[in-house]
Amino acid sequence: MKFTTPATTNPIDRLKVVGKPTDRIDGPLKTTGTAPYAYEQHKAAPDAAYGYVVGAAIAKGRIAAIDTAAAKAAPGVLAVVTHENAGKLGKGDKNTVRLLAGPEVQHYHQAVAVIVAETFEQARAAAALLKVEYAKQAGVYDLEAAKNAAKKPDEKDKPDTKVGSFDSAYASAPVKFDGTYTTPDQSHAMMEPHASIAVWNGDKLTLYTSNQMINWGKKDLAKTLGIPEQNVRLVSPYVGGGFGGKLFLRAEALMAALGARAAGRPVKVTLQRAIMINNTTHRPATIQRIRIGATREGRITAIAHESWSGDQPGGQPETAVMQTRLLYAGQHRMTRMRLATLDLPEGNSMRAPGEAPGLMALEIAIDEMAEKLKMDPVTFRIVNDTTVDPEKPGRKFSQRRFVDCMRMGAERFGWNKRNPVPGQVRDGRWLVGIGVASAFRNNIVTPSAARVRLGRDGRITVETDMTDIGTGSYTIIAQTAAEMMGVPLERVDVRLGDSAYPVSSGSGGQWGGNSSTAGVYAACVKLREAVAKKLGLDPAGADFADGQVRAGGKAVALQDAARDAEVVGEDKMEYGDLDKKFQQSTFGAHFVEVGVDAATGEIRVRRMLAVCAAGRILNPKSARSQVIGAMTMGVGAALMEDLVVDKRIGFFVNHDLAGYEVPVHADIPHQEVVFLDETDPISSPMKAKGVGELGICGVAAAVANAIYNATGVRVRDYPVTLDKLLPKLPPLRSA
Repeated sequence: MKFTTPATTNPIDRLKVVGKPTDRIDGPLKTTGTAPYAYEQHKAAPDAAYGYVVGAAIAKGRIAAIDTAAAKAAPGVLAVVTHENAGKLGKGDKNTVRLLAGPEVQHYHQAVAVIVAETFEQARAAAALLKVEYAKQAGVYDLEAAKNAAKKPDEKDKPDTKVGSFDSAYASAPVKFDGTYTTPDQSHAMMEPHASIAVWNGDKLTLYTSNQMINWGKKDLAKTLGIPEQNVRLVSPYVGGGFGGKLFLRAEALMAALGARAAGRPVKVTLQRAIMINNTTHRPATIQRIRIGATREGRITAIAHESWSGDQPGGQPETAVMQTRLLYAGQHRMTRMRLATLDLPEGNSMRAPGEAPGLMALEIAIDEMAEKLKMDPVTFRIVNDTTVDPEKPGRKFSQRRFVDCMRMGAERFGWNKRNPVPGQVRDGRWLVGIGVASAFRNNIVTPSAARVRLGRDGRITVETDMTDIGTGSYTIIAQTAAEMMGVPLERVDVRLGDSAYPVSSGSGGQWGGNSSTAGVYAACVKLREAVAKKLGLDPAGADFADGQVRAGGKAVALQDAARDAEVVGEDKMEYGDLDKKFQQSTFGAHFVEVGVDAATGEIRVRRMLAVCAAGRILNPKSARSQVIGAMTMGVGAALMEDLVVDKRIGFFVNHDLAGYEVPVHADIPHQEVVFLDETDPISSPMKAKGVGELGICGVAAAVANAIYNATGVRVRDYPVTLDKLLPKLPPLRSA
């Protein structure tokens, strides 16, 4: 189905099931521990052996020699696989580095071997007996030191944009701001580690894995192993969090496949937490320079955003300037990205790549400029709103309710009570401040297919390789099918995460919910047509409701269409050139109140509010859950998350959940989420947009701005930790 114009008569608009705050249908399985995650597919491979991955002990160099004799002779060992006996391996299209090192080592903890044994303990013990000799080479691990050697990335990354003449407009602006900010490397730190079980049946491989993008993983695994795609099946019905870290094929999947082939039996592998952070991908650190010129009345006339990040050779930049191209008006504009070659683990997508770290800098800069202008920060943002793409003035936004988000948030949060002079509000020993930041994330739509069956028992079954990474895909897909086919939610079964099903959008970039349900919508349209014809009714005028099909004055039970055999509808939703005609984005506003201990500098977040404009909200309950989770990650980015680089050795020092700090329950106060009542008919027949990543965008800056309002201390280098606050806190005075 081609979606190029807004749907007119649209069954989804009935809103009997879609749009309702519905409990997660997979909830009972997850809360009782019976949902089979990748490492728990015991029925699929009851005789699985255990694989243990050995990571490289250097960050850059070569493997000079590997002695496997002692490991092979250890009790219970079935196989030892290294680059010497793995056979010829390729590299998947989505992988920047090879997943098995040898002889070259590209980063610390890159997999160098997998030990397969009868038990996990035997595999781990044997791994300690593996002897690897390395020829170490000097590497580059410091982004600041590599900044001057950074280069312009490939044009496919759209590294530079220019509108008007920034330099002259900035030079002549009455009020100017020029600031540099840094964001650190960050880890996805999801609860479920990377895990896979590999089962070979002759030359065919089935991989039970934890992966967000089934079709990508299938293609890359086939390419890496050098086997036909049709010989590979990926199964991933439940994913215990990903945040972008499971978008791509990772080492545990390949090592499970290689180990199973060598051992001649199924093998299960999980990346032990201690090597996971250095072995897999992370959000790259950035250095960002922002310059803004404005009139004395607060109109931006010139804005520039430059960003530097690093990655392995052949990698991509962290696209931290993307939101600046679209968020605020300004006639003269410039953005620029530069990429340094670093020998750290691969940098890649993490929740809201680009906008999340970009807004960490931009939204502090906007506050700093507002202070220079002596303007209220909310007012300054509203004054510089735009209804068209600032870089392509002929292209309008499909929907843009940014100002509504700002105004509603300010009213609900009590922004008018904010003291604009920093460090003036006390609550006992606490210095209290509130901050604001804009939220912005582009709305991406991707092709997505599904198959929908009407069974002889009257049940509807949906099949698509879409994944549920804790986001509620099972539920919104079931809601879509129930609405389209006119049946109660409990009569819908949803089957996800299997490459044997039609190829969906997958989960990533906040495109999954809108795109996958649009694919189910298209398949349901096909099923409705098939059912109507089988019942002898006019498909164009048929109404599906309450388990019946009505047309031409007749009403027939839906189930009657499948009396002899099931009826099947399958289709794919595609979008034509809509993205060229309209700019599709989501908008929001984040408001945060913090308390800072006047003596110790301890920071406590006291209140949080997010107001979001993201099209039709398909399930307000699960959407709210997504947003508060994203807000929590934003607090982590503001206050604690920092993969510390050992710049001598070239690895992340705090590479486990003991050393890499993330927010816990005690760190997070009550969070309020408001969704504007809107639909976007340009986006899809669901009239929805993504929301799961919008919730993190801007949060860290809102926290940092609140800290400044509380203390008068402006921190431009994340995270905002005690050592950056204490020396500059105002003198103690009696409460």
